[in-house]
Formats: sequence, structure tokens, C-alpha cells
Amino acid sequence: MSPVLPRSKSVTDPIDALLSAHGLRRTVAARRVLGWLLAHPDTSYTHAQLQVALAGEGDAADGSALDRVTLYRLIDRLTQVGLLLCRVDASRVRRYQAMPSSVHAMPHFECQSCHRDSPLESALQASADDLDRAAQSALEALKALGYQGMSLDFAVRGVCADCATGAATAAAKG
Repeated sequence: MSPVLPRSKSVTDPIDALLSAHGLRRTVAARRVLGWLLAHPDTSYTHAQLQVALAGEGDAADGSALDRVTLYRLIDRLTQVGLLLCRVDASRVRRYQAMPSSVHAMPHFECQSCHRDSPLESALQASADDLDRAAQSALEALKALGYQGMSLDFAVRGVCADCATGAATAAAKG
């Protein structure tokens, strides 16, 4: 079990403030996981990718070593309170990403060839307001029906430009 940080430290630390505001314990492990994902907002990670990314950080002596099960439970708690977005891609692999509180839809592209997951926020910037309004409207309609704890995932699936170019180049050579 990860140690809980002293209360006095939470006054200035935004990660501690987020964890406290969502009713979560401010453990070293929770701070590391949430901090990592907030520092990499444009990337979604599988459980295994996140475990590898965090493996080099922290020191087992300070109680921050994350085993597979602890990481699963922590990701689940962070997702339940809305701090993380969990998406299941076309291959049924779960991917996790920090969920900004101001965002109602997280558009992304899933390549069916290389399985890369790419955010589309910058590509859809011109339509971002329309997308956000549509997402907010859908969430409000579902809330009126009694649904709770919702987030909206906007996924476009196809073949990315790199794979399409690679396939065209391979066909031309063949």
C-alpha cells in the first residue's frame, strides 16, 4: 500500500488538490500515475504501456513501486471519478488518458493497420466548438434520462496516412 502524503503539502500541489476534490487518497502512487498522464495529455496508454513508462520513475524505498494489480486498481479509481478517460479500441484494448474537466468529447483516430491511437483535437480545431456543443447536448439528454458519470468518446477508425502511404509504396514496388 502506498503511503499517504501529509495534508499540509496539498495546499499548493494541483495533483493533490485534484485527488482530494474527487475523494481520493493522495498516495505517492496516485500522484505518480495522475501526474504522468496529465504531463502527457495527448497520448493514451494501455495498462502495460503505463506500467513501463512509470517503471523508471520513483524508488521502491519510498513505497512508490507500482505492481500490476495496484496500477489496475488505481487506474480504475481515477477513471470512476472522471479524472481519466478509458477507451476500448477496435482490438478491445483499453487505453487511458487524462480527462480535462473542460472537455466533453475526446476525438481520436484509431489506425486499423498499425493500431496507433492519435488525438484529433488539433486536426478538428476548426470544428471543436461544434463538437463540444454536440457532446454537451448528448450528455445533458442522457443525464435527463437518469444516466450518471458519463464521458463521450469520439473515435474515427480507418488507416492512417503513414500506413496508407506505406501500402501504396509497397504496391508500386511489387
